[in-house]
Amino acid sequence: MKNKVTLKGKTILAVDDEPDILESIQDVLEGCHVDTAQDYGSAMELLDAKPYDLAVLDIMGVQGYDLLKTAKAKNIRTVMLTSHALSPDNFAKSMDGGADAYLPKNKLAELNVFLEDVLNDDRQKPGVLGMWFDRVKGYYEKKFGPGWLDEYKGSWH
Repeated sequence: MKNKVTLKGKTILAVDDEPDILESIQDVLEGCHVDTAQDYGSAMELLDAKPYDLAVLDIMGVQGYDLLKTAKAKNIRTVMLTSHALSPDNFAKSMDGGADAYLPKNKLAELNVFLEDVLNDDRQKPGVLGMWFDRVKGYYEKKFGPGWLDEYKGSWH
């Protein structure tokens, strides 16, 4: 069994147009180096300036899908975090775009646990959503209805 990867000391980019969300992310990810950006341009400057272990991207207001494409091209593990764009269609679009996880903002207090799951999930198994999904599966079933995922299966990374 491989050693569990932890977040301690990881470099993370958090992008959201809401300052309070960025502050919450920084609080939850204590022990990590967290750079923040409130818009697409600032996020792109940071992505071009340094390497990141993980990126946490909002979908709305910051061109999250465009940032996802850039992060994936740089081989950065990426989590999409959303409130207003929480839907099965955006889940599928995020996962098909290469996101490692898709999380609702109301799970922000547990972000550190989800990010460790992402770091420890096996990326080599297409179609497997991983440990992070096991933690929110019940939430999504309540929100979207039982069997919602059957319609959206993709070749997720």
